[in-house]
Amino acid sequence: MSMSEPLLLQIVNQHIPAGATIITIDKPIQHPAVYAADLTGDGMPEISAVYQLNSELYLLILKFIQGHWIKMALTKGLGYGVKLLTAAPVTSTARNNLIVGWQIGAVWSKLAVYEWTESGLTDIAPDDLYYSYAEIVDIPGVNGRDGKVEIALWIHDTGEAYRVEIIRWQQSQWVPATDAYRAYFPKVVQYYEQLTQHYPDYVFYWYYLADAQFHAGSYPAALISVQKALSFPEAYPSRENLLELEKKIKQAMTATAGTDLRLTTWLYPVSVRTTSGTRWGYMDAQGHILLEPVLEEAQAFQPNGLAVVVKKGRAGVINLQGQYVVQPVYDSINSFSEERAMAIDSQGFKMINEQGTVLTKRAYPFIADMHEGRAMFYDENPNQTNGSPSLYGYLDASGNEVIRAQFTSANDFQQGKAVVQIKDQEYALIDRHGNRLATYPYAYVGPLGDGLLAFQKESSGKYGYIDERGNIRIQPKFTSAFAFNDGQAIVNTAEDYKSNYGVINMQGSFVIQPAYNDIRELGEHRYALGKAINPEQPYIGSVYALAELNGRILTEFIYRNVENYKHGLASASDGNQTYLLDLSGRPAPGYPRVTGAGSMEVVAPDLIKVFVDQRLSYVNRAGQMIWQQNRIVPLHPPYQVREEKYKPNRDYLVYYPQVDGLANQTEQGKLNAKLKELSQVKPVPADQQLDYTYTGDFDITFYQKQLLQLQLTGYNYPAGAAHGMPTMVYAIINLSDGQLYELKDLFKPGSDYVKVLSQIVGDQIKNDPQYSYVFPDTYTGISADQPFFVTADALHLYFNPYDIAPYAAGFPTFTIPFSQIMTIINTDGSFWKAFH
Repeated sequence: MSMSEPLLLQIVNQHIPAGATIITIDKPIQHPAVYAADLTGDGMPEISAVYQLNSELYLLILKFIQGHWIKMALTKGLGYGVKLLTAAPVTSTARNNLIVGWQIGAVWSKLAVYEWTESGLTDIAPDDLYYSYAEIVDIPGVNGRDGKVEIALWIHDTGEAYRVEIIRWQQSQWVPATDAYRAYFPKVVQYYEQLTQHYPDYVFYWYYLADAQFHAGSYPAALISVQKALSFPEAYPSRENLLELEKKIKQAMTATAGTDLRLTTWLYPVSVRTTSGTRWGYMDAQGHILLEPVLEEAQAFQPNGLAVVVKKGRAGVINLQGQYVVQPVYDSINSFSEERAMAIDSQGFKMINEQGTVLTKRAYPFIADMHEGRAMFYDENPNQTNGSPSLYGYLDASGNEVIRAQFTSANDFQQGKAVVQIKDQEYALIDRHGNRLATYPYAYVGPLGDGLLAFQKESSGKYGYIDERGNIRIQPKFTSAFAFNDGQAIVNTAEDYKSNYGVINMQGSFVIQPAYNDIRELGEHRYALGKAINPEQPYIGSVYALAELNGRILTEFIYRNVENYKHGLASASDGNQTYLLDLSGRPAPGYPRVTGAGSMEVVAPDLIKVFVDQRLSYVNRAGQMIWQQNRIVPLHPPYQVREEKYKPNRDYLVYYPQVDGLANQTEQGKLNAKLKELSQVKPVPADQQLDYTYTGDFDITFYQKQLLQLQLTGYNYPAGAAHGMPTMVYAIINLSDGQLYELKDLFKPGSDYVKVLSQIVGDQIKNDPQYSYVFPDTYTGISADQPFFVTADALHLYFNPYDIAPYAAGFPTFTIPFSQIMTIINTDGSFWKAFH
């Protein structure tokens, strides 16, 4: 039965008392409060109407029986008007429920949901179900639409802000329809995006935008919005509420780390060459710089929306708005783990939370990352008990010492347990409270893995595996043994300096025979099997093939490097190109190849981070460049510094500077040739396997008036060595004529600058505690051509590693203010005048 509005009005007017008037609903357009829908499930529509009589509201239900409309129900209404009158299947797909919004205030209505029962019309809505705007719609959940409607309630808060709740009738009660949030809340997000654009200084709109983005599953965007809300001096609803929302967002991001959630609102680090050196900032997924490159270092944003940065030599933490949540006062800060990070300053290691609050009561010589609510630390052992200079213990997430320092070595907790060393020939398994679960009388016991632990009976003996109770499960027969994972472990059987790596199962049987120079576990049930490039010199490195856990080899031995798998993709390089592999070991379709050796990582749906040949860039999936570091640094016209690349061999890579704009082209040519020489640009055979790798780079460290200072760095790493040897030289150039300055050029002719400077450096070594690392009696003075560089106010003399200090000291550097040596500086010389 189809009925028009005039016919409905005619029928209703015949059944309401004299003097009664049908209520008008104002929105979305004015219309009478009458509605026809099947409320009883018999396939015939009933007519519902709201009328007013003597300032009272009444809800009338008419039913068509035997050719006549009769009154089926009459109930008294609430308030003074009606905002909503409709019908939809709320409790059952077999019939409709009548839904009425009784207006009780300017922005408030009381929702009523009527169901026809044997005893008549019953309102099943709670007495306190008030709202400002309601939307009745079948919202798809995890399994799609179910034929029954959900009710989205917009509940007024302040201004034009509304709190949105979605409810449904389920198992005879009202419940939150949380599975419908993802489908519905995007429209709420759009609403608040418009408000924050119009009113960017209203904190409550940012709060509700963050809340809507969170419910919509847009966690990175939500994190940015809540951090924006936290940046206002007046919090809304409160700082505690905002911090709680931020915590929920971060937890959701962690829980969904296996899915690609990085949207255009996330930020990615970029580097820019400037006249002050390489500076770092952040861009969005389209390559737009959002945080200007003014930082000395900028790490990638972590899943919690925080990034460690360095400015003026000090480390801090910023949020996605670029605001410091941890001020830059530390020497360094580790990545966050379980909402905690370890910050290091001159006092030592300290535990901080995501707001920068220091949680530890004091500094420690070392604190490891948080694992399962415990962070391993060690303290000095002045009495050398147990013969160990350090003793290990554990901190909780509040920075308290829950397990005192008492172990000679320790491991991170895994599944509530950790392996610690009590003393020589004694290890133990402990729980999170330090209670001993088992004791192992062995020279070495490794960390947990699938319930088995690698062990040595004697310190020079071979490795086997025990279970957590200490029972030997695999007899010692390996020269090295790694922890089990996925029921398998990598072991080595070689008796000499060469390697024979294989993979065993938990019974000790080989699933991959011991025949490889190297085996790397890549995750997602894949291994990289490495064969020695030169079997007689295995320390030079390996070429890799990919294999499954059962040992089935998927590829040829062609890869020089393979990164771990993440979401089904792994970065690989064959030395000439870098690309992404799928789980079959083949180049993944739909992703680009990049010339050079390095790594790639998908960081957003259409954004790939590329670090190839020591340079960072970003491309899209089509291989189009989104961003790359500049190769030219403009100086004052007509000068510029140009970056050139020299890579004659896959193991030899140099970026070297060339200077343009000198008036005398001959002198410019000589200068640039010298810069190439200083940068170690020299003949290197193209196809020969080198027994070392070399990388070189440069930076502009000082530029003032006509003086340009270039720092040229290098790192030579002999294959198999414990570490490589860094080099550092400075090219200090007068742009007027291309002259390269030496130390003597700064001083007056005939001045004994070597003696004066040697005395100053000697006094600093003797009196300044920061130089306590200098080898005793090794410093005998500086040389006439001592390595040096300058800044605006000082001369800096430095020594190469091992000259006067251990390798770990790097390049010991001594700063001498110009004011201290003005009597011997040649202020009329071209060197001084070039930057004064």
